[in-house]
Amino acid sequence: GFSDGELSRVNSKYGRRLEFDVECRVKPLLQWLSDLEMTAPEVRKAVVRCPKIFDVDLEKVSKPVVFWLKDLGMNDAQVKRAILACPQLIALTLVGNLKPRVQWLKELGMDDPQVAKTIT
Repeated sequence: GFSDGELSRVNSKYGRRLEFDVECRVKPLLQWLSDLEMTAPEVRKAVVRCPKIFDVDLEKVSKPVVFWLKDLGMNDAQVKRAILACPQLIALTLVGNLKPRVQWLKELGMDDPQVAKTIT
C-alpha cells in the first residue's frame, strides 16, 4: 500500500480529488506494471511521480506506447527503466507526443538504437 505521505504527494500533484474505479482503472494498471516486472516499491514510485497514469486508457495509450518502444529496439529492461525514469511516458499519446519527438531525433541523425538509448 501507499503511506500517508505518498498519498498526500499524489493528491497534491494531481490537483483534484482522486476518484478512480478500482476494478476498471487501478487493478488493471497495477497488474500491467507488475507484468512489466516492476516491484511494488517501483510501482508506488511511478504512481507518486505521475498519478495521471491512472487517468489514461491502458489499452489505447499505455500499452501501445510500450509496444512502440519495443519496436524502436528497446528490450523489457530498457522499457521498465524508461517508465521508472519518466512515468508520464505511458500517459503520452503516440501521434501527438512521442512520434513527433522521435522523428525530430531521427532528423538529427539518430537511428533507432540511439533513440532508444536517449529515451532510457
